[in-house]
Amino acid sequence: MSFDLVLFGGTGDLAWRKLMPALFQAFRHGTLPEGGRIIGVARDALSSEQYRALIRSRFDAVELAKRPSVEEFTRFAALLEFVQMDLSKPDDYASLATLLEKRQADSVLMYVATAPALFTTVCEQLARAGLNTARTRVVLEKPLGHDLASNRAINEAVRRVFSEKQVFRIDHYLGKPAVQNLFALRFGNALFEPLWRREHIANIQITIAEDLGVEKRGAFYETTGALRDMVQNHALQLLCAIGMEPPINSHADAIRDEKLKVLRSLKPWSGTALAQDVIRGQYAAGTIAGAAVAGYREEPGVSAQSHTETFVALRTEISNWRWAGVPFYLRTGKRLAGRDARIVVNFRPTPHAIFNSEIGMANRLVINLQPKDGLELHLLAQGQSNRRNSQTLAPVQLDLDFDKRFGSERVGAYERLLLDVIDGRLNLFVRSDEQEEAWRWVEPILEHWKNEVQGPRLYAAGTWGPSASSAMIARDGFCWAEES
Repeated sequence: MSFDLVLFGGTGDLAWRKLMPALFQAFRHGTLPEGGRIIGVARDALSSEQYRALIRSRFDAVELAKRPSVEEFTRFAALLEFVQMDLSKPDDYASLATLLEKRQADSVLMYVATAPALFTTVCEQLARAGLNTARTRVVLEKPLGHDLASNRAINEAVRRVFSEKQVFRIDHYLGKPAVQNLFALRFGNALFEPLWRREHIANIQITIAEDLGVEKRGAFYETTGALRDMVQNHALQLLCAIGMEPPINSHADAIRDEKLKVLRSLKPWSGTALAQDVIRGQYAAGTIAGAAVAGYREEPGVSAQSHTETFVALRTEISNWRWAGVPFYLRTGKRLAGRDARIVVNFRPTPHAIFNSEIGMANRLVINLQPKDGLELHLLAQGQSNRRNSQTLAPVQLDLDFDKRFGSERVGAYERLLLDVIDGRLNLFVRSDEQEEAWRWVEPILEHWKNEVQGPRLYAAGTWGPSASSAMIARDGFCWAEES
């Protein structure tokens, strides 16, 4: 199956840091379909040969194991071309159309890795140039809008020229092998299904923690913040995967229908809940891995009076028969104590204790997403004791390390998603109504923060965020997993 992949923003950060390495890995693994062509598009005055040299120089900066040999890159570079374009000029789109028509590939993939403000322009100009045919697919990167109104405006503009089945909205978390294993755990095994409900689960915690700061993206982060950057998309998608009902089959719309039901079932925000159940924070100076690091307000491109949040923790519930009354705690932040993404399912204690144990939430399933990928099942078992007839239980942990079981060199998120775009599989992409419902749910938080005088709570870099996060979960009689 022949394809043309047109990469708008072909010299940008995302292209060289994520997309090109992912395409090369697919090429190296032999999973990139033959008959492909990758066309980088940008304002830069480059020839195709200069573009190949630029990509090669970027590859030389990656870790040695992933670096292509001269022979490998020569074969991969044969797929690469470059087209200089001004995305506001119709004539440049007409020239691109002429180039694409010469080959008549089976599918044409338009990957829009540009600023979101250009999404509408690019899609409209593609249509004017006749490049929105049935064989065209368009890929849109996040963030898709800044709020509900802007998200809806982008989606409506895109729908005017492309059908929903032609639009691939990327949330790269859905491409992670660990998230695929989350779906497999839920719907490929019967072991946990009888327990996956309010009668047996006390609470669920979703953590996406980073030890890095905003690095050189301070100006971008000032207009985004953790709620838009992580909660509205990644964290809510994980919540949907945990909370959704089993779909009737594995087709894309069957899965996305069930995720949409979860988003529509999230408990609406009240004034009291916004004040008590949503914690925002901002990192101050601290220590990471023994090295002193600056606070957020000292980062380049950041205002010295910034109220942008780098940390969010919140409590919510899914108001349906399966989950009513079970608190879901979501937490994400930068400059935290470690890089760690995990979902912790805390089961209820036994209804009647016959053993000596003060372990707390001992029955727990931990789904590790990064940096390691796997499952941990925490149980209580009879420990060894010198005392006769000892009835004291001790915690034990059963580990399933997917990296060791399947190898750490598995298909990466972007590699998986790009191959799915080429094959036309929509399962791991977000539908427009999902996005709009997620924005609708987070918008009251954004509005509340606009009127809140206090601003974000400061926390020292290298910690797990402001103490108010622990106080929030403690009101329910629980604690974060690392505090137990």
